[in-house]
Amino acid sequence: MKRLALALVGAVAVTTLLSGCLQWFQPPTIESTSQPTNEEVAADLVEYYHQVLTWQSCGGGLLCTTARAPMDWANPAEAEIELALVRHPATGTKLGSLLVNPGGPGGSGYDFVYDSVDYATSATLQGSYDIVGFDPRGVGRSSAVSCYDDPAFLDTFNYGDGTTDEAGPIGSDAWIADLAESNAEFAAACLEFTGPLLQFVDTVSAARDLDLLRAVLGDEKLNFLGYSYGTFLGATYADLYPQNTGHLVLDGAIDPSTTDFEVTKTQAVGFESAFRAYLEDCVTREACPFGGTVDDAMVQTGELLGALNEDPIRAPDGRLLWGGTMFIAIILPLYNQESWPFLDDLFTEVAAGDTTTAFFLADNYNGRNSDGTYRDNSTEAFISINCLDYESVVTNDTMRAEAASLAEAAPIFGPVMSYGGTLCESWPFPPTRQRVDIVAEGSADILVLGTTNDPATPYVWAVALADQLENGHLVTYEGEGHTAYTTGNPCVQGVVDAFFIDDVVPSDDPRC
Repeated sequence: MKRLALALVGAVAVTTLLSGCLQWFQPPTIESTSQPTNEEVAADLVEYYHQVLTWQSCGGGLLCTTARAPMDWANPAEAEIELALVRHPATGTKLGSLLVNPGGPGGSGYDFVYDSVDYATSATLQGSYDIVGFDPRGVGRSSAVSCYDDPAFLDTFNYGDGTTDEAGPIGSDAWIADLAESNAEFAAACLEFTGPLLQFVDTVSAARDLDLLRAVLGDEKLNFLGYSYGTFLGATYADLYPQNTGHLVLDGAIDPSTTDFEVTKTQAVGFESAFRAYLEDCVTREACPFGGTVDDAMVQTGELLGALNEDPIRAPDGRLLWGGTMFIAIILPLYNQESWPFLDDLFTEVAAGDTTTAFFLADNYNGRNSDGTYRDNSTEAFISINCLDYESVVTNDTMRAEAASLAEAAPIFGPVMSYGGTLCESWPFPPTRQRVDIVAEGSADILVLGTTNDPATPYVWAVALADQLENGHLVTYEGEGHTAYTTGNPCVQGVVDAFFIDDVVPSDDPRC
């Protein structure tokens, strides 16, 4: 059974920052340097909002702790969960805490700050803020979603089971039923291994956690830097708690009003645009693995993806390189222009029947280690959160119509991104949110950053979110890659840092 359809909603900013495990030891206890705010809260939330965090040294000058939060915010007395935090203390005069989310959903903010605080934030911000990374509910070191006890199960879900597909042609009733069965098995496993928490990993619940963290860190207002999916989390927070917004920067924005299919379609177009940019550079070089024009190379890529679906290449470890896995390998380097050389190696090797770089890239995207284990639960969290956040009604006919629309809008990547509608069809819990505009009436000023050729969160989403927010301000970065602040562009960094440090709001889009 092969699995080709997964809607790639709000993908994590891909760098090495999500890799690696920390070796834990028994560190000395550190006195808390931040006391909870004394704001009035409902009686059943006092024990959470007034908790005192005990920080411990966890290496590299960083401090780590765990906060408690209600599992169900509507019934806070029933059960609680844990939220893992890491703090990089301000190196100068402290203005407050700055919470950071790397995206996903499912990305570890803990690892983001622990492993790559200099990538996540500038030295200027580190001087004035405690940089705080956290794993949202369902993710990583916090109370987390789990969907298996044997990583081979996730291997089958991500890459197929290593056999040829006998369900029928792609898009046929039998093929869709086969795909739906695979997704239903995954959903059942998530419920089995996660339990009641699976119902409460939605973004609204995570945004309520954000307000709790703001309070227990001792901040009257939330300062927040969210990348990719983190923009949806930050915008949701601003909508729920506009009176508590301080400085919010949303980079690589998601349009909260888009449906799951619209997200997929816009991303398909975005990935093709970014891939075309790579090809425009590639065909000018002698070592380019493609011959002819950019249009010729686009056609060749589509033919390759189709050929791999018909006749996949078997890797030395027994896994098969299908078109879906090849697609993942292609899009990963598109997140950062500096990673484009991987695409040269990828296409050169696959043409020779070599899957080394293909699986290296796909495994990196999926968080799979070389020994077959997985370094995090990002795949499980990604699906679990999205199935609660996106309302979707699908039939075989609607999915076929959507597949045709995708193929028309993005002829190369659209077909590979089709039929994702079955992913949440058998999810144990219904979606909790309708896809509507977020206005955040009464919030403080919010910066929304968009990169003109961002493949994962296309620029049109940043424009849309900035327009929706009552006090949104668009900051455009004219360039390639996913997110803008992390590029180190002096113009972008200057605008963002001035906002966080000096409360400077650009009067017009600076178009960096």
